[in-house]
Amino acid sequence: MKTRITELLGCKYPIIQGGMAWVAEHTLASAVSNAGGIGLIAGGSAPIDYLRDQIRKCKEKTDKPFGVNIMLMSPNADDLAQLCIDEGVSVVTTGAGNPGKYIAAWKEANIKVIPVVPSVALAKRMERAGADAVVAEGTESGGHIGENTTMCLVPQVVDALEIPVIAAGGIADGRGMAAAFMLGAEGVQIGTRFLASEECQIHPTFKELVIKAKDTDSVVTGRYTGHPCRNIKTKFSKKLANGEKDGSLSPEEFEQITLGSLRKAVVDGNVDEGSFLCGAIAGMVNEIKPCKDIVEEIMAGAEKLLAR
Repeated sequence: MKTRITELLGCKYPIIQGGMAWVAEHTLASAVSNAGGIGLIAGGSAPIDYLRDQIRKCKEKTDKPFGVNIMLMSPNADDLAQLCIDEGVSVVTTGAGNPGKYIAAWKEANIKVIPVVPSVALAKRMERAGADAVVAEGTESGGHIGENTTMCLVPQVVDALEIPVIAAGGIADGRGMAAAFMLGAEGVQIGTRFLASEECQIHPTFKELVIKAKDTDSVVTGRYTGHPCRNIKTKFSKKLANGEKDGSLSPEEFEQITLGSLRKAVVDGNVDEGSFLCGAIAGMVNEIKPCKDIVEEIMAGAEKLLAR
């Protein structure tokens, strides 16, 4: 399948693995790139030396293009932006802010710049700033989310821009990919489906929660702090949601008890104190497979439907 995204990024398939904080490291990223997609390493707030090591280890495992996701509100965003240039990363995706001040330097280094956007207004700003493409991410996604759904957001962003659009949120199989293409997208970004891949290094408890999740097993917490996140329902996430709803948790208390909760989920599998970020599509994810099989299944399903 050839689209402007495969031509832009030099990949076989227009599938990008989500830059999930604490999850997206070199083992997963290299596996997705080797499968024909674009793997991402999550920058988050990790130390620069660690991220440099991750990038170099990824290069040892694949000769295919891969990228880094930068959360622009992270305190080390400036250093990570420069690290991507120094290490010759192919692609940078960004979230939680405007990457405008970095774009000229990235493009001079031949890095493709793809911001993640939750609205048409931000998508237009990113195109004007020089982005090569955007990821239009619907509220069905795991982790930090906007409020617009994928089906509503993607066609509006497509209509507003000249650059290609990648759809994200609620896509886990070929049907989702084909639907995104019908809406005008030229690629998809997928996160939750790769949580249940053999190469994903998350705690087994996290994988089990994803596999066992039903369609109603996700909950959004943190809207009143201004940083809404979609999680798998656990006692901890229900406590957060209820505390937010009835006012028993102030925004300050909420922030305090969620500090470090993602690491506790990903690394420790701690269901009492961990935030297991996951998309609403988890109910469709029922088995653990290699990334290669996941990518090829999605592509085969999408191509069959789009051929109709």
